Amino acid sequence: MSNPNFIDYVKFCSRSGKGGAGASHFRREKFVPKGGPDGGDGGRGGHIILKGNRQLWTLLHLKYKKHVIADDGKPGEGGRRTGMQGKDIILEVPIGTIARDVESGEKKLEILEEGQTEILTPGGRGGLGNDHFKTSTNQAPHYAQPGEEGIEEWVVLELKILADVGLVGFPNAGKSTLLSVLSAAKPEIADYPFTTLTPNLGVVAYRDHRSFVMADIPGIIEGAAEGKGLGVRFLRHIERNSTLLFMIPADSADIAKEYLILLSELQQYNPELMDKKRLLAITKSDLLDEELKEEMAAELPEGIATVFISSVTQTGLDELKDKIWAHLN
Repeated sequence: MSNPNFIDYVKFCSRSGKGGAGASHFRREKFVPKGGPDGGDGGRGGHIILKGNRQLWTLLHLKYKKHVIADDGKPGEGGRRTGMQGKDIILEVPIGTIARDVESGEKKLEILEEGQTEILTPGGRGGLGNDHFKTSTNQAPHYAQPGEEGIEEWVVLELKILADVGLVGFPNAGKSTLLSVLSAAKPEIADYPFTTLTPNLGVVAYRDHRSFVMADIPGIIEGAAEGKGLGVRFLRHIERNSTLLFMIPADSADIAKEYLILLSELQQYNPELMDKKRLLAITKSDLLDEELKEEMAAELPEGIATVFISSVTQTGLDELKDKIWAHLN
């Protein structure tokens, strides 16, 4: 997934088609001079539909679509012939996409499976032809229903990445380095903060040809839930992860304090994140000898499984994958 092309938020005007009008028509044949009403119904207006596509990882293809407009339904015809339906517009989106109303922010729908289709903006119903309005006292109605108007609304699509493991940590905690070592992903890596500006995904191979998906989320800073740093823009991607892997470097001044700050930011953003399974990885542990590790172990946060790892020397990575797999299964 290329960083510049990662788009996880788009806004556009969605307009469904208007329903076709019903027909006011009477049967007229050579030997049936006074045939009854036979006006057909109007066709339904086109829907705007979202469809899940596992091959998509971003909303880039919708970035420049400012207006999505479906076709109107056709009017009904004589002989009880129904008008043609307006052509639906199907927008393919990544798994994990949420549609919201722009004004209220209310969630309209969510795409969570491959091939799942949901109507985003329904088309107007076609009007009934005059054939529907005949009665014993009114055998020749001269009126039919007009078609229902389509809906025009502004819609926001948000992508929340679906991954088994989300990497959580401050900038320069070694998240991108770990992902590049464990998977084929090639995130940008440098020794300055906020190198990662968009989430990166990687598939991590495990024993017996099994695998899991790991997401590198841009670094969190204290106050992120209040909009500091990159703010909450990428915190929503953590909501989808089954397990959260907290990463704190071994040269941190206070590992327990950093862990609590990270935990606090997640809790402020969404208290439900506290229910997720958690692991703690102490990165850059190639800087430590066994004696230092033992001393540090006494000061680590309680209630969370911890593993010392080094992406550079690749020590502790098998143990880390074993712990992750145990949490996922």
